[in-house]
Amino acid sequence: MPLQNLPTALTAPRSRALALCALPVLALFAVAAFTPLPFTVESPGRTADTLGVYDGTQVITISGAAQRQTSGQLRVVTVEATGPGQRNTLWDSLASWVDPKRAVVPTEEVYPQTDPNKANQATQQQMTQSQDSATMAALNYLHLSPEQVNVQIRLGEIGGPSGGQMLALGIVDKIAGDGNGGDLTGGRDVAGTGTIDADGRIGQVGGIPLKTQAARNAGATVFLLPRSECTQGEVNTPDGLQLVPVDTLSESIAALKAVREGGAVPHC
Repeated sequence: MPLQNLPTALTAPRSRALALCALPVLALFAVAAFTPLPFTVESPGRTADTLGVYDGTQVITISGAAQRQTSGQLRVVTVEATGPGQRNTLWDSLASWVDPKRAVVPTEEVYPQTDPNKANQATQQQMTQSQDSATMAALNYLHLSPEQVNVQIRLGEIGGPSGGQMLALGIVDKIAGDGNGGDLTGGRDVAGTGTIDADGRIGQVGGIPLKTQAARNAGATVFLLPRSECTQGEVNTPDGLQLVPVDTLSESIAALKAVREGGAVPHC
């Protein structure tokens, strides 16, 4: 179209200047939209029943003490995250930001080790330490010696420290149950999260809103979590999932007893 036929607003010097200025801005947005950003996208992950089999392998095996037949489930829950070497674009991050089933966090918080192999080694080392602490916490609770009772835990590729509480409960349930011939779960599907130390103290872990979703997706109706993370637990809590806050292994076992018997259950 000849310039003389264009609207005056488009041919005025100020309009032409604004149009020229807009081009690099649009180009900048286009580049930003597809440039990888240092954020990791998280979503609800897999779960593993500590009383059963995971990836074809028994999770907890005990020697030196009789193992009980158990019912119900005590599930470790996980959060899936994009890999340490992957960088998500602005569009990926924005789409995940508004999705209640996903979370966007700085990559350095999820993977302090930027090398993927080192990051995997770190999470596996954390899981090994968590398993050792869970074993000691359970045996201490039961007043058993680790020199007489051997516990082996196999969770495949699941890493990190957050499965400690549920592993300890699984060991206690397999050896002693509720102490009266019954199960800790009362036949329920129980899930939970939290680190644990040898003295049975339960610590916070993060990612609670995604873990409650993973738990409910797996069929859990009860979710044990560190008391200090109640506020996080109440974010987008799935329907049908009862949050039970605890600080120690003893409190977890007492809370499960209250759930079984209809007593006063701790709540957020």
